[in-house]
Amino acid sequence: MKIVAQIKEPVYQEMELFESKFRDSMTSKVALLNRITHYIVNRKGKQMRPMFVFLTAKLLNDGEVNERTYRGASVIELIHTATLVHDDVVDESNKRRGFFSINALWKNKIAVLVGDYLLSKGLLLSIDNEDFDLLKIISVAVREMSEGELLQIEKARRLDITEDVYYDIIRQKTATLIAACCSLGACSVKPESADVETFRKFGELCGMAFQIKDDLFDYGGQKIGKPTGIDIKEQKMTLPLIYALNHCTKKEKSWTINSIKNHNKDKKRVKEVIAFVKDKGGLDYAVTKMLQYRDEALELLSTYPDSEYKSALELMVNYVVDRKK
Repeated sequence: MKIVAQIKEPVYQEMELFESKFRDSMTSKVALLNRITHYIVNRKGKQMRPMFVFLTAKLLNDGEVNERTYRGASVIELIHTATLVHDDVVDESNKRRGFFSINALWKNKIAVLVGDYLLSKGLLLSIDNEDFDLLKIISVAVREMSEGELLQIEKARRLDITEDVYYDIIRQKTATLIAACCSLGACSVKPESADVETFRKFGELCGMAFQIKDDLFDYGGQKIGKPTGIDIKEQKMTLPLIYALNHCTKKEKSWTINSIKNHNKDKKRVKEVIAFVKDKGGLDYAVTKMLQYRDEALELLSTYPDSEYKSALELMVNYVVDRKK
């Protein structure tokens, strides 16, 4: 059985029911909107985020979930989808998971409005059911994600990111959403308990490991979701590169920064930068850091009694660092 199917198995029924509830949560009186949301729903990814919600809830609540858990999963998926639609506009990206992006098919104006619609749907789902505690978790996540994106843009212009700033960026940009999934799952069944914060932290650690793994793909030789060297072309400062720049001569540093700023479209130069980062131990260092985050996440889980849900979450944490794309 594939790893993702193994992770999904303990929440398979919940995920099936979630899909129909999620579809319903997107409906509108506007035919164009329904056509677009139908397109989105039929091109979904692995749905790791709802799985985090259900696995956390079931682990903490003797294998039971409630309507709040379903709403929490729907809210996170609505908000996540909204951010992806907006991201594709910002990045001028024409593809998403191998399919055309919304902006490629329906243009930027419609894509931005669809993203806004999904965002408001998510917020109203919480408000209409008076899930104010869940709403607070998701609103904090949206704020953090926006700040993280803007911090990255600001720093990319100057190429002066320190390791600490890099961790701030990925915590806000990526980890905060996975943290929200886990704390929503906990909060849906155990509101106001210490578990809500424990699982927020657990999700954050998973998210940090996930993003570092993503950054490592930029240097990988195997076929993955994005072409090698794309972060360098986009002038993104990732952990392997930051480490290499901190452990090289002044001359090497100025050559590398010049390459990223002025020659990032030159394939040969990009390959040379990749080789430089590997040579300086940037990849090994990033792998070490990624595994530290994984181990901290597993450590937090170890305090809970064994169950199939705990095993699935452990599998998920390991999958984050072992995945091939």
